[in-house]
Amino acid sequence: MEVTSPKSVHLDGHDNSFTCEICAYDKSASEMFKIMGCTHSYCKQCMANYIAKKLQENISQISCPVSGCNRLLEPYYCRSILPNDVFDKWGDALCESMILESEKFYCPFKDCSALLIDESKGEIWVTITQCECPECKRLFCAKCKVPWHSEILCEEFEKLNKDEREREDIQLMQLAKSKEWQRCPNCRIYVGRSQGCAQMKCRCGCDFCYKCGAHSTDHYCSNCGT
Repeated sequence: MEVTSPKSVHLDGHDNSFTCEICAYDKSASEMFKIMGCTHSYCKQCMANYIAKKLQENISQISCPVSGCNRLLEPYYCRSILPNDVFDKWGDALCESMILESEKFYCPFKDCSALLIDESKGEIWVTITQCECPECKRLFCAKCKVPWHSEILCEEFEKLNKDEREREDIQLMQLAKSKEWQRCPNCRIYVGRSQGCAQMKCRCGCDFCYKCGAHSTDHYCSNCGT
């Protein structure tokens, strides 16, 4: 929302009313909100709506609605016209914008997503991985930035594809490891062998070595010589 007019209100000398150039309604002088630091004024409701809209767009440094006017609005000056939740959201957004990207991350649980700060600048994560979110109180891995994965090491987790990192996927991987199942190198499905040689044919048609998991041809694995 931007206003291009160089003046923001029209005053009526007889009844001391004005026309807000955002909503275009006549308002009483008591409903006027003068922006600190510039000559523009609008009605209080329009300014409150304007600020709320900018916050919804993830903009925390909010300037005057007039195009070309770069005067920034001050949260505490605007507090009287804002609902408490909008004022609090603005304050949180400003605080978050001051934190370096390298120092912040979010709780990996989607129903929480609380802002967390790496005050050690990454050094502590070398030795400490299991942490508790101060908001939702659930455990997460500080190194991998995901819910805690007790069944697998960080090094193993980082090798997984993006679509293999859910808890159920990790549990299946652990089961496959205990059963000594092998994965088809083509479609990535787990295959179990009950007997026979190491040369396998997956249902997708791929020939592979059950011993090392590599592609094989002519019943021979050039990777491990089986």
